[in-house]
Amino acid sequence: MKNRLARVCEVIKRELSALFLRDIDFGSLLVTISSVDITPDLKQAHVFISALGTKAEQRRVIELLEQNRVLMQSQMSKRVRIKHTPHLNFHIDEAMERGSRVLNVMNELGLMEIQPHVDEEL
Repeated sequence: MKNRLARVCEVIKRELSALFLRDIDFGSLLVTISSVDITPDLKQAHVFISALGTKAEQRRVIELLEQNRVLMQSQMSKRVRIKHTPHLNFHIDEAMERGSRVLNVMNELGLMEIQPHVDEEL
């Protein structure tokens, strides 16, 4: 069953990516789909978006996606053969931002210095 969910997530990600390119104008922003998670009953899909830009620009991307949700769901229902087209929920993926903060903290603590690997003989 987990394999089916993973396949459905990949299909949704692929179809939404095509819709983004074809039907939605993000202006000069670079917008990508980081991941898609779907509930086991296939009724809700959580789509995580990476958008390079300010927080305000990221909010505008989510608002634009919310405005076009019905269009995207109807287009997906025509292209993806599953019993029910899932309701799309869009979220900003903050994993890159969290990773960047961790790297900055490690840098400040001096933990990012590359230490040569020394083989010890026993």
